Amino acid sequence: MEPATPLALPAELEAFLQHLVVERRLAARTVTMYREALGRLEASARGQGVELQALKAHHVRRFIGELRERGLGPRSIAIALAASRGLYRWWGRHGQVDSNPVEGIRAPRAPKPLPKALSVEQAQALANGPAPREDDDARLRLRDHCIVELLYGCGLRVGELTGLDAQPGGATAGWIDVADATAHVLGKGSRRRSVPVGGPALQALAAWLAVRSELARTDEPALFVSRRGTRLTASQVRTRLKTLALRAGLPTHVHPHMLRHSFASHLLQSSGDLRAVQELLGHASISTTQVYTKLDFQHLARVYDAAHPRAKARTAASAGAAPAPDDAKG
Repeated sequence: MEPATPLALPAELEAFLQHLVVERRLAARTVTMYREALGRLEASARGQGVELQALKAHHVRRFIGELRERGLGPRSIAIALAASRGLYRWWGRHGQVDSNPVEGIRAPRAPKPLPKALSVEQAQALANGPAPREDDDARLRLRDHCIVELLYGCGLRVGELTGLDAQPGGATAGWIDVADATAHVLGKGSRRRSVPVGGPALQALAAWLAVRSELARTDEPALFVSRRGTRLTASQVRTRLKTLALRAGLPTHVHPHMLRHSFASHLLQSSGDLRAVQELLGHASISTTQVYTKLDFQHLARVYDAAHPRAKARTAASAGAAPAPDDAKG
């Protein structure tokens, strides 16, 4: 069981953690995880009868084995190795160890989960929006509707969405060319790309722009603004999207990247054009886009299982049961 209070460590480990806080300025959550990891390392070294500064690679491998026996997953083990590797590098720079016993030791590979996507029906329900309530601000409803249409209809990242300006001109911002029905966004690695904007998104954009000036500050260039009139943050978009999904009756937690996944998955299901999906998503490598082919196959498999007359035999066989003879089915 994980300790409920910060774990007290030997002075030399506390000094390293202080270095992470003061000089490296790591996040508090990261420092907490490193503290727990180093506590496990110190306990393992003690159990093996060796001083931390005398640890060798075989001691570290045994440490990994102990973590696996305790049920820790690949991510937790990777964090433990990262904390340990950083400790020995820091000691090495100060001449306290001759070598780093963690260098070259890799954590077990974690299975890469498939991205979660909404069904077409769920995405449509979210885009159509929940029923209005008496306390709703009509202007915010128009804004939120436009946000959903652009996230799902264009496959934008949340940072690309919040980086949009109402008018072109900013060197570090994106904008939407209504006449050309194209969104020009600044993506990862400062790479620009252009994405088509569909009819529903253009209609939602026009409705939002008609009331945007009632909320936006006069000097605020952002396309999407908060109730206070300033540029909407990614965190605010996540919160609004979660609320909209709950009100629309969706059975799962919805976040902006899920709409991007849904955009890619639904487009690939309809077109089968992986290269086009790669371009629209702005992926530097097509291997990143290929994960959606797995989602596409899962969709096809579900359609097959639901509709094909021989699907029951396939399902029974996959479950380890023999299909019933034809003359036994009537």
